[in-house]
Amino acid sequence: MRGDPQVSEAKEGQEPSSGAAFLGAEVRTWRLRAELSQRELGLRANYGQQYVAKVEAGERLASAEFADACDQVFGTPGTFARLRKRASQHGYPDWFVPYVQLERQAVSILDYSATLIMGMLQTAEYARAVFQAAHPRDSVDRIDARVARRLQRREVMEREAPPLLWCVLSEACLRTEVGGREVVRAQLTHLLAEAESPHITLQVLPSTAGAPPVPGSFTVLTFDDGPNVVYTDTATAGQTIDSPAEVETATARYDRIRASALAPDKSLAVIRSLMEEYTR
Repeated sequence: MRGDPQVSEAKEGQEPSSGAAFLGAEVRTWRLRAELSQRELGLRANYGQQYVAKVEAGERLASAEFADACDQVFGTPGTFARLRKRASQHGYPDWFVPYVQLERQAVSILDYSATLIMGMLQTAEYARAVFQAAHPRDSVDRIDARVARRLQRREVMEREAPPLLWCVLSEACLRTEVGGREVVRAQLTHLLAEAESPHITLQVLPSTAGAPPVPGSFTVLTFDDGPNVVYTDTATAGQTIDSPAEVETATARYDRIRASALAPDKSLAVIRSLMEEYTR
């Protein structure tokens, strides 16, 4: 290996904005060191020049096969495969990375979904509709990458000892036709299936419960050794807050929301009834 692949030309200037951009910068650095054009690298890796260009520009996350091919071409056994895995796991906006890391360590995830179903419980098509609405000018590849990262968060619940996931869903978010009736029906079916897990509890906050203590969605993460944190969304980003006073306030508000919600069994009956409405 000729030098450390973690030190790239991209880092001499502006830091890449995403995992895909970081990986693309590394591909470009090693390609230039090997004195190859994009077309020549594409030929050796069995990809077209346009594909290589998109990868290097960070417009497309390199496939696992392309990463393996780069390791063969550049003589870097496993390096690009590892970078690609890291990029796919950490290609989140900078402001969301702290939350994702903490989510993986939490012993409980307490979520209130006010307008949209929380990301970890979304189906691929529901998530796709959410991202298309939020990022209407994104390419199909970028939307696909966003959806893939969101679905990866489910791995937290697939561990041998997963956290307790307790989600209170406002009735309004269950009735919002995200992606159309078929997408919503499949999403509600997915919620019912997820609720069969002993690690997941769902409650519905009915519209008759009146105004909730907070107007928007938020999540409280708890840990064995603390400190607990609260995550809230804004119009442009999100915040992970570890201030004890603010976490205590958020936790108290979550408890009030949970107390106003329907019992878990009645909640599942509501979700099932709504699912049947979308089936008609």
